[in-house]
Formats: sequence, C-alpha cells, structure tokens
Amino acid sequence: MSKEKDEVNVLDELSKGACMGRDAIHFIMDKVEDENLKKELNRQYREYKEISEEINKIYPEYSEDEPHKTNAMNKMMTWYGIEMKTMMDSSTSKIAELLMQGTNMGIIEGRRLLNQKDTNEEINKLVEKYVEVQETAVEKLKPFL
Repeated sequence: MSKEKDEVNVLDELSKGACMGRDAIHFIMDKVEDENLKKELNRQYREYKEISEEINKIYPEYSEDEPHKTNAMNKMMTWYGIEMKTMMDSSTSKIAELLMQGTNMGIIEGRRLLNQKDTNEEINKLVEKYVEVQETAVEKLKPFL
C-alpha cells in the first residue's frame, strides 16, 4: 500500500469513527435524563465534531474525494441497536454502559491505526487526539455506571 493510500485510509477510518460517535450521541440524547450526563455527552459531541473538522481541513492534501462517513445502513443499525438495548432499561447506568462499549471499540480501532499504519506526523497526532478523546470519554462515563 502506498504511503498516500495509508494516509487516506487512516483519515477515512477516523472520519467514520468520529461520525459514529456523533450519531450514537445524537440517537441516545433524548433518552438521557441526568443533566450531568447530558453535559458530558455534549462535550464529547463537540470533540468528535472538532476531529471531523480537522479531518475535513487536511483531507484535500491526500485525496480529491470526501472523507468517508458512516453510511445510512450503519446509522440505522446504530439507532436500532440503541433502541433495542434501551427498550427495557434506559437508566443512566445502561446509557453510560452502551456508550462506553462503543467508545472502547473506537479506542481499539484508533490504537490499531497507530500501531499498524505508517503515516506522517500530522495524521499520527490526529489519531492520538482521537484516541485521547475517547479514553477521556470512558473515564468521564465511569461515574454514571
């Protein structure tokens, strides 16, 4: 795989991850009753949005295409999964658990990208920021369990 292809692949994966994070928060927000959890989710949403904006800013340096986002099917599956998993239990604890599970998947993917891809410093820093944002999110969600 060419160097530029690695960069585009990593940016696409980050873009999809940030988009998935925003989607999940958007889909679950109306179920959240705890004001402190709402504040935390709004903070996380802003961080995912910031990462997406950074990706959009540098993406044209590597590709003429648009960064990948989650497709309609993935969005629907995310929404459906949230609906099913909160149907019987939409407690603050359950919501925090679901969000932590998704965030942990993002951390794993981010770490995998850092370990397996040979990308430039600019993109590595963005991946590190993405992982850091998610690791912080997990820590901030723990008290809500």
